[in-house]
Amino acid sequence: MKRAVATDRAAKAIGPYSQAIAAGPGRFVFTAGQIGLDPRTGQLVPGGVIAEFDRAMASVGAILEAAGARLADVVKTTVFFADLTDFAAVNERYATYFQEPYPARSAVEAKALPRNARVEIEAVAVIAP
Repeated sequence: MKRAVATDRAAKAIGPYSQAIAAGPGRFVFTAGQIGLDPRTGQLVPGGVIAEFDRAMASVGAILEAAGARLADVVKTTVFFADLTDFAAVNERYATYFQEPYPARSAVEAKALPRNARVEIEAVAVIAP
């Protein structure tokens, strides 16, 4: 059992995918990767990697809320970097969004990200009963 999750508080999908899928009967939510797109303009926010990361996290939070979850319910994230030298700065900011026990996380450098973004994040959360 799965259902699509969508909100106008995050950028619309830029391809044939859902912002998130809630699955199994509604117990988990899997977000699509979010980059720093302004949901009003569909453009990357200005200001560099931290501004992009903050916008992407706002989108993840809004999508989770639409699914009935919160950032505190996240159990796993994957962070993709266009340049892994941005890891330290993003890691410091990442710590402001989550509390212990921190979600499991993977961090990966990708050759390129959509729209030439510098960072992208996806999350898996457990929907509280």
